[in-house]
Amino acid sequence: MSASISIEPSDTEPRDSTSHNTVATQLLAAEQAGALDLPLPGAGHTIERWHGLAQLSYRDTVVGRLAEAHADAVAILAEITGRSIPNGSLWGVWAAQPPRPELNATRRTGRWVLDGRKLWCSGATICTHALVTALCNGDWRLFAVDLRQPGVQPVPDTWHAVGMSASDSGAVDFTAADAEAVGEAGDYIDRAGFWHGAIGVAACWYGSACGVAEVLHSAAARGRADEHALAHLGSVTSELRGAAAALEIAAHAIDGDPYDRGGQARIRARATRALVEQAASTTMDRVGRALGAGPLCADPAHARRVADLTVYLRQSHAERDLADLGRDVAGKDFTWWRNR
Repeated sequence: MSASISIEPSDTEPRDSTSHNTVATQLLAAEQAGALDLPLPGAGHTIERWHGLAQLSYRDTVVGRLAEAHADAVAILAEITGRSIPNGSLWGVWAAQPPRPELNATRRTGRWVLDGRKLWCSGATICTHALVTALCNGDWRLFAVDLRQPGVQPVPDTWHAVGMSASDSGAVDFTAADAEAVGEAGDYIDRAGFWHGAIGVAACWYGSACGVAEVLHSAAARGRADEHALAHLGSVTSELRGAAAALEIAAHAIDGDPYDRGGQARIRARATRALVEQAASTTMDRVGRALGAGPLCADPAHARRVADLTVYLRQSHAERDLADLGRDVAGKDFTWWRNR
């Protein structure tokens, strides 16, 4: 596999599925084909991990998003417990922590159980298992849950998004659901891999943005782009190449310091995500300005991809994330080019 991020079009593989069932089928097919068996971050082949996520997201944004969560769950379990996952399983990571409603974990007769409602559960009716954060004595802890038990019930009509509609990201109710603790309180957040995993999301953004850009590139290749459209294509090319370079630099840095002894993981992740987010946003904007409403109205795959990526990018918290990045670097030696 190439040592850099690149996207290669494929005419034989499905792209931009519309239905929940098709997404589930593609995920299972990818799992069975080994496409979800990606190198762990920091193990020397991080760029190959991100290339795999980008390629999946290029083909279908929703499939890529759910594949990233599955791969992240694999990495989390490996880092915290040293365990692998069962063959044929599909995992989610449900770690959003809004103030309400609450999901609580309690110890009963020697076992952990979860009670309450969890929001933002991507793959709620697709995944077989999930890593779920829950409150325990005022602290957030991570738990592994088999979603096929009676005490786990997705809540109908709690996911109304147009973009990412097939990601099945509604609420899930837990009623005395059996769970297994993954590490101790704080282990999920307080590890270098948390920030390495955050960049995997950016790799998916990048792959999906390449799919958006393909419509403009195709028009230019057929001689259907005027000078303004060609200028937009030039800008998109520059942005996406910059994003690819940022991902590649970050991957090599992670492989060189997988345990973050240099203390750069959080800054690296936030900066890389910001760069890729900007590139993806610019790509969508410029493709729209170059080609007008035509592809958004007449090309269902393109329209769906733009809608999906628009929602997916909001997994970033925009200026809040930038403020956090600024807070991280304030007071530090500003020799960032030596500490990537």
